[in-house]
Amino acid sequence: MPDHAGQSTNATVALRLAEAFRRHGVTLTFGQSLPSAFHLASPHVGIDQKVYRQENAGGTMADGYARISRKVGVVTAQNGPAATLLVPPLAEALKASIPIVALVQEVTRDATDRNAFQELDHLGMFAPVAKWVRRIERADRLDDYVDMAFTAATSGRPGPAVLLVPADLLTDPAAPLSSLLRPRALSLGQVPLDRVLADPAAIVAAADALAAAKHPLVVAGGGIHLSGAAPELAALQEAAHLPVGTTVMGKGAVDETHPLTLGVIGYVMGQGSRTQALRPMVDRADLVLLVGNRTNQNGTDSWKLFQPGTRFIHLDMDPMEVGRNYEAMRLVGDAKLTLAALTEALTQRDLSAHAAARPGIEAEIAEGIAAWRRTIAGITSRDAPLPRPERLMAELDALLRPEDIVVADASYSSIWVANYLTAKRPGQRFLTPRGIAGLGWGLPMAIGAQIAAEEAGSGARVVCLCGDGGFGHSWAELETLRRLDLPIVTLVLNNGILGYQKHAEEVKFGEHTKAVFFNAVDHAAIARACGVEGVRVERSAEIRGALAAALEARKPVLIDMLTDPDAKPPISFYAGHYPEPF
Repeated sequence: MPDHAGQSTNATVALRLAEAFRRHGVTLTFGQSLPSAFHLASPHVGIDQKVYRQENAGGTMADGYARISRKVGVVTAQNGPAATLLVPPLAEALKASIPIVALVQEVTRDATDRNAFQELDHLGMFAPVAKWVRRIERADRLDDYVDMAFTAATSGRPGPAVLLVPADLLTDPAAPLSSLLRPRALSLGQVPLDRVLADPAAIVAAADALAAAKHPLVVAGGGIHLSGAAPELAALQEAAHLPVGTTVMGKGAVDETHPLTLGVIGYVMGQGSRTQALRPMVDRADLVLLVGNRTNQNGTDSWKLFQPGTRFIHLDMDPMEVGRNYEAMRLVGDAKLTLAALTEALTQRDLSAHAAARPGIEAEIAEGIAAWRRTIAGITSRDAPLPRPERLMAELDALLRPEDIVVADASYSSIWVANYLTAKRPGQRFLTPRGIAGLGWGLPMAIGAQIAAEEAGSGARVVCLCGDGGFGHSWAELETLRRLDLPIVTLVLNNGILGYQKHAEEVKFGEHTKAVFFNAVDHAAIARACGVEGVRVERSAEIRGALAAALEARKPVLIDMLTDPDAKPPISFYAGHYPEPF
């Protein structure tokens, strides 16, 4: 890699920018043509360019890559329309705490504020959806701003940072070394950048409270995955005999085959939910330990999940999230470090009451899950006239390995995954866009996840579940799948409607708008037209064979499954409004 000590006379700002990104561990970027000077310089320092098809897909690919790699995902865009299409994925990353750096080309400096072609106020546009936004104006400040961008993305609560670069600056000569421009060597591109232990006195108080609680419960959110704290949570669960539930984003934080694991709780605990029969365990919790959890609307069933007398301990890197919706004992710090310290403190206390209660808790969880399996036994095995999503999920669950990754689009797809697939080890990944939950993000997020898995050499297979409504937003990325030869299995639930929209409108208003219906589309034919193997499944009996073949193919495969438009996942909000299919 070129360095400042060996500066050549023709080194440009673009080359120095690429060098700075490489120093922070960047090995690839998601980008199209612009900023061309940066993309032309990047291969010289070992940075590959993953080219997306749609301008609104690159940010979501960077998101999926960052979630799996826990490295900064880098996306690039030109000024104007491409930059505006970064706003939604950056908003998702901001709410879901995903480390992304967006490199956005600006108009040339001599054209600024002159109504140049595709000129916009990018500083103002990105301010609400990023932790940090700056424009590089001088070549000798490049390293300062790049380091600030990566620090913003990876420190504290992770999130997106935006670096704006005028097009003409990129082709300027690189700045010479000076007393102010010194060579830098630190890499700041992995989360968490700084692991901070919560106040030891607060850890002691939390351990005392958990040891004394009669009915403690842990609720783990997506922060466990960001911190890489699944092993520490598993150790706490086992050592302190604590039952653990998760949010949708936290799914996989604990092993769902463990006898003390409830599953996903929140707004998805209706009839047919794995955790419906376990609601009494949540209701009687006298102390809840929230870890990496935003206590958002979905995760708390519109803040109705816990009883008025429940007390809370809240562990999070973001001090503003701790106690946001439930007054709590404060543990502000990294989940991995703090959970380890909390476990150590708990093992020094009398946990005999917890140990004595454990067999009863395990039996209650086992019976609740057994009741769920009895409830869904018919719907996950019968050959219905129109295939059911529950059958697809059951067949997929039997074929997935603990190292595999499942990515879901927003809406119903995320809820089918949350309830009907099993996390088979602590730390297994189920990616769902739950920050602002935009439709169409499943396939591009899966592309980023697959690239991260291949880079790490994990051998993970990536499966993407989409509804036909969401998939319609990202058809074009089938060409990306083929061009990059990514062995993603894409499952499209083709019911001809926007299911969540239709059913929620009926519950709220007693009728639905006409916007919820589509004409019939053969997604398998679209896949084949893009060079991707496309399979059409119209009967339940075909599901298992199609899935097994797709997973073994190790190439891009799309399964377009016609499915019952009346199928609804177990959303609590729907209770009593529709006949149950069980």
